Amino acid sequence: MFVKMILKSCVVLCCVLVCVLGDEKYTDKYDNVNLQEILENKRLLEAYVNCVLDKGKCSPEGKELKEHIQDALETGCEKCTDKQMEGTTTMIDHLVKHERAMWKELTDKFDPKGIWRKKYEDRAREKGIVIPED
Repeated sequence: MFVKMILKSCVVLCCVLVCVLGDEKYTDKYDNVNLQEILENKRLLEAYVNCVLDKGKCSPEGKELKEHIQDALETGCEKCTDKQMEGTTTMIDHLVKHERAMWKELTDKFDPKGIWRKKYEDRAREKGIVIPED
């Protein structure tokens, strides 16, 4: 009887954990960062890119981005908030169109084989972004 109660409790606990962890999102603590300000300030943009590339110091926001960028690529950003998805689109669009060297450095580090570019190019195209081959 006691063993059955423990097993039932474990099953219930596992179900609760799956429900809670299945809806896990990245923190929205930095969702209100002004991306336009970053994009319009090359020095600031370079600081974020250098952080992610392990070439410079990281702000708290940069550190958060750096911690989750690989996971976001691998999962299609399934843990991203809507605001983070919008910000990702804005950032990629800007880098592809205006900062090709930074884009290349980032893709060389995070997508050296072109796996993620290939996986997400249709999604990007739907947003009006053409991901370069190089």
